[in-house]
Amino acid sequence: MDREKKYRLSFTGASLMLPEMSELARAGLEQGMAGIDKSSVVKGQRSKTISTQFREIKLRIDTLTGDQLEILANGDMVSQRQIALLSVCKAYAFIRDFVVEAVREKAIVFDYQLTEGEYVSFFRRKSQAHPELENLTENTAKKVRQVTFKFLEQTGLIDNVKSRKIIPQLVDEKVARAVVGDDPEWLKIYLMPDMELVNRAS
Repeated sequence: MDREKKYRLSFTGASLMLPEMSELARAGLEQGMAGIDKSSVVKGQRSKTISTQFREIKLRIDTLTGDQLEILANGDMVSQRQIALLSVCKAYAFIRDFVVEAVREKAIVFDYQLTEGEYVSFFRRKSQAHPELENLTENTAKKVRQVTFKFLEQTGLIDNVKSRKIIPQLVDEKVARAVVGDDPEWLKIYLMPDMELVNRAS
C-alpha cells in the first residue's frame, strides 16, 4: 500500500455507484477506456454532475489490475462489491486508513459497534499529519464524514449509516486471489486478522 502525502477528498463527488462502475469496467475490457461516452455510463444527471461522477468512478477503476477489473465487470454482486471497496480504498487513502485503522481494529477484537466518536478521533488524529483536513469548511468536513460512512454501508462493511454495526467479511476466493496477486496487504480492508493475512498470502 503506497501512502499518498495528501488526502484526495474528491470522493464526495460520487457515492459507490456500483452498477455504473461495473458497466464502465465491462466497456473498458471490451473497447478500452478511450472514447467511452460518459453520458452512456452515468445517466439522468446534469452535465456537470455527470462529468464529476464519471471522473471519480474512472479514477477508482484505473487503480485495478486486469484480474480485479474482470471481477468488477463480470462477477456476482458480492464479489463486485468487494472489488469496488478495493478500488475506493486504492483511490482514496483517507477511506483506506479509516477502514484499516478504525474499522478493522475494532473487528479483530470482535467489537462490531462503530461509533461517531471513533470517526472524530480518527479525523483529529489524521489532521495532525494532513493539514488539508484542518482546512476543510464545516460543510465539507460533514460531507466527507457522510460519504465515508455511506461507502462503508454500500460496500457491506457496516449494516447502515445509522446503526453502524460492522459486518464480518467473507471474501470471495476469486477476489482474494486477485488481491493477493496485487498486494496481500490490501486484504486488510476486508477486516482480516493478521494470522489470516499470513495464511492467504502464503
